[in-house]
Amino acid sequence: MNVRRFFVGACLAAAVLPPLGAHLAAAGATGRAPAAAVGNRSSAIEWPTHFRGQPLTQLPPTALELRFAARFPGAVARFTDGEQLLIVRHVRRPTRLLHPASDCFRGVGYAVNETRAMVDAQGVRWRCFVARRGGQRLRVCERITESLDAGAPAWTDVSAWFWEAQLRRGADRWWAVTVVEPLDGGGG
Repeated sequence: MNVRRFFVGACLAAAVLPPLGAHLAAAGATGRAPAAAVGNRSSAIEWPTHFRGQPLTQLPPTALELRFAARFPGAVARFTDGEQLLIVRHVRRPTRLLHPASDCFRGVGYAVNETRAMVDAQGVRWRCFVARRGGQRLRVCERITESLDAGAPAWTDVSAWFWEAQLRRGADRWWAVTVVEPLDGGGG
């Protein structure tokens, strides 16, 4: 159960800190690309440099992420494009430690609306929801893919990915990408 608490905490920390991440990026505190990722062999991973055409700035790990990564069978890195936060997890084997983001947000007190599949402007399928707590509203979208390249096999349901990865055994690595975007005003 401690692993789940760490994961929930890592999700929360990553989700609620976009303004802090943007501040750190502007202050130049993020120049340590390999050291800014945490987990198994994180320095050997080729992390993304752009998302939706925008350059990414890698953010340093939080203390909570460092504790979570000690048990996570992969690596975790956070990025910002100045407006949204990306949490990228890289795994080399199927694992139940790769939870849906909605579970993490619920676990730390957010009200989460119904998750639903959505297709973005680039034609990429995501599973998205709006998380609310106090006056804060966040749109959270996630997917798992075998490659960050367009057209790679992808899943919007963590359980479907897990069982296919367990039974198919074709791929030897996966990327879980979670995009957290602050919402202003109504809708969602």
